[in-house]
Amino acid sequence: MMTTLCFDFGNTRLKAALFVNKELKQEIFLQDDKEETISLLLQQYQPEKTILSSVINHSPSIEELLKAQTQFHKISSLTQINFTTPVGKPDTIGADRLALMSAAVHFYPGRNNLIIGLGSCITYNFINQYHQFLGGSITPGMDMRFKSMHDYTAKLPLVTVDWNFPLIGYDTKTNLQSGVLVGITSEIEGFIQKYAEKYSNFNVVLTGGNSAYFASQLKYKIFADQHFLFKGLYALSEINNCRA
Repeated sequence: MMTTLCFDFGNTRLKAALFVNKELKQEIFLQDDKEETISLLLQQYQPEKTILSSVINHSPSIEELLKAQTQFHKISSLTQINFTTPVGKPDTIGADRLALMSAAVHFYPGRNNLIIGLGSCITYNFINQYHQFLGGSITPGMDMRFKSMHDYTAKLPLVTVDWNFPLIGYDTKTNLQSGVLVGITSEIEGFIQKYAEKYSNFNVVLTGGNSAYFASQLKYKIFADQHFLFKGLYALSEINNCRA
C-alpha cells in the first residue's frame, strides 16, 4: 500500500490530501503550518511520499521535517513536469498552476484544455492538445471582490456569499451579492465562449471550493472537480519522487 500526502498552502487556506494507492481518500484542513502540526499528520498517516505546493511564506522547518521522514518534493521551477511551457518566463508559473496543468494532461490528454481555478483569484489556464501550457488570465476571486468593494468605498458593507441571492438585488447587501456572483458566472461563460470559438477538441474543467455552484449556472458542458489541483500534485509526486 503506497500512501502519499499532498500539501497545498494557498493564500486563503492550508490543506492536505491523502492518497492511498492512487486514490484520493481524504481532504484535510490545517490550522497552521507549524512543525508540530505537520509532524502530527506524519505520525497519523505515515506517508511514504509527500509533495508541497506553496504560494505563501511558509515555515521553512517543515521542509526539513518532510525530507527527513518521507520522499519529499517541493513544487518549483525545477520540478519535472508532463508538459512544456513555451511562455515568456516559465520559472514564474505558480505552483498551483503547475499542478492544474499536470492534472489536465494526466486526465484529458490530447485535448485543448481550459482549466479554471476558483480561489483567492480566478485563474484561467490553457494547455493545448500538444501539451503546451500557453498561459491564460487571472482575475479577482469571489472573496476579493466582496472585500474590495468594502475597502475602497466609504459606505458599502462587507457582505458574505449567500447562494440564495436574487438576480435583482432589493437592498445593498443583495445588490452586492448579485453583482459578484452573477458577474463571476458571466465572466466564466465569456472566457469559455472565446476559447471555444478559437479551438476545437476543447475541454473545460472548473475547480476550487465553489466549483459545483458555478458549474451548475453555466450553459456550457464542463467538468467540475474541486480536487483537481490535488490530483495534479499527486501526479507530480509520482514523477518527481522516484527514489527507491
